[in-house]
Amino acid sequence: MKKNLFINGEWVHAESYSPLLSPYSGEVIAEVPAATLTEVEMALTAAYEARKTMAVMPSHQRARILENLAALLEQRSDEAAEIIALEAAKPLTTAKGEVDRTIQTYKFSAEEAKRIHGETIPVDAAPGGEGRVAYTVREPIGVIAAITPFNFPMNLVAHKVGPALASGNSVVLKPAAQTPLSSLFLAELLQEAGLPAGAFNVVTGSGRLIGEKLVTDERIQKISFTGSPSVGIGIRNKAGLKKVTLELGSNAAVIIDKGVDIDKIISRCVSGAFAFQGQVCISVQRVYVHEELYETFVEKFVAATQKLKLGDPLDPMTDVSALISPRDIERSLEWIEEAKQKGAIVATGGKSEGNILHPTVLLEVDPSQKVSCQEVFAPIVLINKFSTVDQAIELVNDSRYGLQAGIYTENIRTALMASQKLHVGGVIVNDIPTFRLDHMPYGGVKESGIGREGVKYAIEEMTEQKLVIFNQN
Repeated sequence: MKKNLFINGEWVHAESYSPLLSPYSGEVIAEVPAATLTEVEMALTAAYEARKTMAVMPSHQRARILENLAALLEQRSDEAAEIIALEAAKPLTTAKGEVDRTIQTYKFSAEEAKRIHGETIPVDAAPGGEGRVAYTVREPIGVIAAITPFNFPMNLVAHKVGPALASGNSVVLKPAAQTPLSSLFLAELLQEAGLPAGAFNVVTGSGRLIGEKLVTDERIQKISFTGSPSVGIGIRNKAGLKKVTLELGSNAAVIIDKGVDIDKIISRCVSGAFAFQGQVCISVQRVYVHEELYETFVEKFVAATQKLKLGDPLDPMTDVSALISPRDIERSLEWIEEAKQKGAIVATGGKSEGNILHPTVLLEVDPSQKVSCQEVFAPIVLINKFSTVDQAIELVNDSRYGLQAGIYTENIRTALMASQKLHVGGVIVNDIPTFRLDHMPYGGVKESGIGREGVKYAIEEMTEQKLVIFNQN
């Protein structure tokens, strides 16, 4: 099937198209347009014009469009899940979970559209403020460039598009090269939901070409990017005075303290490590287990890992399918081999079959190895032991990243101490770091990025505060 660009409320033919291959089978699943600078310019012009329409649209109308969108997505949820499974090789059951969350994100956006407000300022608190009335309002900033990754092609797009439209902005979306179909499907639904032409535009193609234009164009007021630290840092350096939100990934860790009931948490930890082949920013990559529980935990974790079903993403029984590209298989195998050379033990996995990397558990990994200190973004988890929680916290913090961390403990003092000492954007007590709800503040420290997502928090960064003062003297 041949797809087109979505610009100014219309489906636009591109000068050239490229085949989109299934990560699982390697078969061509679509012909995708490769936008040129001319077409990106068209999208920018459309969004820049539409920003005026969006800015004066009453909040109840913006909310209604987003409610319509959520309802349409609910009606076509099976189709949406199949698109994700096809283009991203996300197992169908996991893809359905993503669609459910996407619906939630748009519903939260609709609700938050009605809650954008300022505050009154007691100006007479300062000498010279007598006889004056002051208040603030929040206004949309204009055109937002959304640059999104492949791993949540619907929900991470929703986390940018939902708040942007809720707060009266217009959007130019550049989806990941491997997962454009989800975004083009969204364009179809938004058109049906009643969004004005130009308020939402999708340009697919070269990340370098399109990204460069969006980051440097003066009509763009904010860039919301989710992806790798190297690209994110490049965006920040070129963005000038534009607002920038960067979600840049992690090598998330969970601490298992002594006294924890291992049987209650194994399936949760396995799911956190291997859901969508570990291609999740807050996937469990490092597990630190108290020495008293270490042997038992490893034995049960490995046994549960070996029961996971590998296969076709469209099979509802599949737990783990293909990695996003053959290049990622090669890289993962190289990193595993490097860790083995430095003494790591492969407890299970460590091999690939077609484009599927078997879920891999590594023990006794040196912290300097890539599988430990870089973002692995593959079904690889390492399990190491510790003797004190302080030591475990040091190991978690010894990272360039800091998105979320989890700790399982029965001790309230330990939990409070860990929540203070863990240098991350979110600490999850008695759960895995992979836990996320779509209205909570989400973002990290260090190389995990800047700014926060979560609908209400994203809206704060997509609006400007304006002060108004009346002099009654």
